[in-house]
Amino acid sequence: MITDYSQALLVQEVAPRDGLQIEPTWVETEDKIALIDQLSLAGFSRIEAGSFVSPKAIPALRDGEQVFNGIQRQPGVIYVALIPNLKGAERALAAEADELNLVMSASQTHNLANMRMSCEASLTAFFEIVAFTAGTGVRLNGSIATTFGCPFEGLIDEDRVLHLVETYQQLGIQGITLADTTGMANPRQVERLVRRVLQQVSPADLTLHFHNTRGLGLCNVLAAYEAGARRFDAALGGLGGCPFAPGASGNICTEDLVNLCAEVGIYTGIDLPLLLKLSRSLPALLGHEVPGQLAKAGRNCDLHPIPT
Repeated sequence: MITDYSQALLVQEVAPRDGLQIEPTWVETEDKIALIDQLSLAGFSRIEAGSFVSPKAIPALRDGEQVFNGIQRQPGVIYVALIPNLKGAERALAAEADELNLVMSASQTHNLANMRMSCEASLTAFFEIVAFTAGTGVRLNGSIATTFGCPFEGLIDEDRVLHLVETYQQLGIQGITLADTTGMANPRQVERLVRRVLQQVSPADLTLHFHNTRGLGLCNVLAAYEAGARRFDAALGGLGGCPFAPGASGNICTEDLVNLCAEVGIYTGIDLPLLLKLSRSLPALLGHEVPGQLAKAGRNCDLHPIPT
C-alpha cells in the first residue's frame, strides 16, 4: 500500500515522440491524436507529444503541427515538443507547445551523427532559441544525450556532464534531462552522477531518461530514485530507440515502470489498467509486438483458474 505521497515518482510519457520516431510503418495522424488523448486521461502530468524536426530527418513525425492542433488538451497536462533549432522552436510555439525540449549529446561524435552539428554549434542554436522564447512563457528543457556512455567514444567524463548542466543553466534553460540514449548506464554509475547533479539542479527540474538496451533500465530508475531523482521518461510498450545508436532498443516501458512503483509502494498517480489496455492495442497499430513485459504477463493481482 502506498503511504507516502511526498515521495511520488513523476512519469513523463514519451511514446508519441520518442517511441514513434523510428517506427518503419507510418502511423496516421488521427491515430497519434487518439493515442495522446487516451494518455492524457491516464494521469500523466507531462506528455512528449511530438517533434518539430525536418521531415526528411524524421519522416514518421512530419505531422507535428496537425498532432498538436488536434489533441484534446487536459487541464494540468504539459504537452512537450522536441525541437532541434530555431525553426523548430518557431513551429512549436505556433502549435502552442507548453514546453520545448532541446537535445545535445555529451559525445561530440554522437552529436555529429544525431544532430549533424558539433556540440558548439548546438549550444549556439540553444542560445538563439532561449532569446527567441524569452517572454513567451514557454518552458525550456535541455537534454544531455549519451550522458552515461557513447557507442563511438565509450565512457563519458562525469565532469563534462556537470559542465554541460551548468552551461544549460547559464543559458537560461530551466529543466535538465540526463539521457542514457544508448542504454549503457549501470546503477552505481547512475546513483553517483545523479547525486552530483542534484547539487546543481533541484529534483523538480531533473529528469532521467533510460533505455533498456542491456536490461538495466528499471534497475537504473531505482538507483536514480534512491539518489533523490523524482522525474523519469518512459514509453508505452517500451517503444523507441535512438536511430544513431547501434543496437539500442527502446525506452523503459511505462506500464512496467508504473507496475514496479505500485509493487514497492511508490506513488505515481497513473492509471495502470488503462495503460495496459493501450499497450495491448499497440501491436495492431504498429504491426509488430512491443517489448513491454507487463502487458504480456499481467499484474501480480491478476489471478488465474486452478489447472484441472
